[in-house]
Amino acid sequence: MARELGKYEYETRTVAVVGAGPVGALAAIYFANRGWNVELYEARPDMRIAENKAKIQNRSINLALSARGLSALKSTGLGLDKYVLQSGLPMKGRMLHIGEKGKLVSQNYGVHGECINSVDRAKLNEDLITAAEKLPNVKVVFNHSLKRADFDKGTLHLENKETNQKVHATADLIIGCDGAYSSVRNSLMRHVRVDFEQNYLAHGYCELNIPAKINNKGEKEFAMDPHHLHIWPRHHFMMIALPNPDKTFTVTLFMPFENFESIHNKDDLLAFFRLHFADAIPLMGEEALARDYFRNPKGSLIRIKANPYHYKDRGIILGDAAHSMVPFYGQGMNCGFEDVEYLDRLLDEHEVMCVKPKNPNNNDLARALQAFTDRRAKDIQAICDLALYNYEEMRHGVTSPLYIMRKKVETALNLVLPKTVVPLYTMVSFSTRPYSRALEQHQRQGFWLAAAGISLSIGAVAGLAVVGLKHTRDLREAKDAVRASLETLARKVALKN
Repeated sequence: MARELGKYEYETRTVAVVGAGPVGALAAIYFANRGWNVELYEARPDMRIAENKAKIQNRSINLALSARGLSALKSTGLGLDKYVLQSGLPMKGRMLHIGEKGKLVSQNYGVHGECINSVDRAKLNEDLITAAEKLPNVKVVFNHSLKRADFDKGTLHLENKETNQKVHATADLIIGCDGAYSSVRNSLMRHVRVDFEQNYLAHGYCELNIPAKINNKGEKEFAMDPHHLHIWPRHHFMMIALPNPDKTFTVTLFMPFENFESIHNKDDLLAFFRLHFADAIPLMGEEALARDYFRNPKGSLIRIKANPYHYKDRGIILGDAAHSMVPFYGQGMNCGFEDVEYLDRLLDEHEVMCVKPKNPNNNDLARALQAFTDRRAKDIQAICDLALYNYEEMRHGVTSPLYIMRKKVETALNLVLPKTVVPLYTMVSFSTRPYSRALEQHQRQGFWLAAAGISLSIGAVAGLAVVGLKHTRDLREAKDAVRASLETLARKVALKN
């Protein structure tokens, strides 16, 4: 397609996005908004067609949509952030199920009532594909898997999975959003020296389900509090549950593969659950629990890091293709969405137009892609590490007195000095602060607390501030005490430095 700019004729750039998952569909929308011609290729059949749903093995685990993902959706200008939240469920914190009797302990995520949002992966994906398909310069092609990409020539070698025919396509830019086992990344590694690291955790996962309850009026209702992410922390393994709009909970059991392999039949399974998750059995039902456990696959947890993410001005990988992280910070999709928005800002910064430059020496697009690799790598490294760290926290740390004390101290100090002391979870999930800067500030805060030898008495005062005293005067006095302690802490840190 050619278009007129003034008296000169220019040719519109074409981008091929490989992988129509949530990140790929969002990338297609962004480039279409920029005026590019977009071809979106997906190996699976169209998931929006009812007869195809049974053929598609959608990934397990609900998605937790938070600030970064919402920012990227909002920046499309299509109102996608508000639309997606209409079918999402806000979760204000963790609900811990402690011990054999399942004692309930609530831990809020944010200091000021912030929430993350439980969204259905399949519905979100369908909504984004539909939004992309409505744009006039987007073409979505299903049942086409990439076999190889030649970035220098801008060619894609695909296979039509319905006819087994070989298909060739061309594009000025190839974007790989095709997941952890990315074909685009494999082709990229033939063109550039990519540092690549892949690790499997010794732990896997299995999806289970808690059905809706039927009340006295015959209506469905949630079996547990729907405003929390429920966690059964058991030190070496754990189970989580996220609410769904149909009043059910998607449950995911995470544990070492050796534990999965030790369960051979229904009796083994029920014995294991009676020992570790007794309060969950009545919620699931013994028959449904056994059915889901033995029917559903046991998935692997993989970590992938790659660098660089691009090749000249011809290709780039985003989302899981560039960085596959474990799901324990709920940032996999959010980070992938942020990749797309981040790249879009760089295209603006380097004044990348939607038309091919007449000057062959114009390397605006190459500079933008290089900037993505240079600037984004440290943030991706940080969140991949934090996601793994958070597994330890979720299955064990949340029950530790030291963890609870630090959380109370940080939360109270945040009330007094909101810009100086910010809980790590707040920086990661409720802001768009670069992941690396969030990690650096968290480490500094930990150093300050340790260097000053902060006492349990400060923690006690902080705890009072967190739980919220009923009387304003008491709360003011508590804050004054924390502020005085902070001044002492600052003096100690200054002396130590």
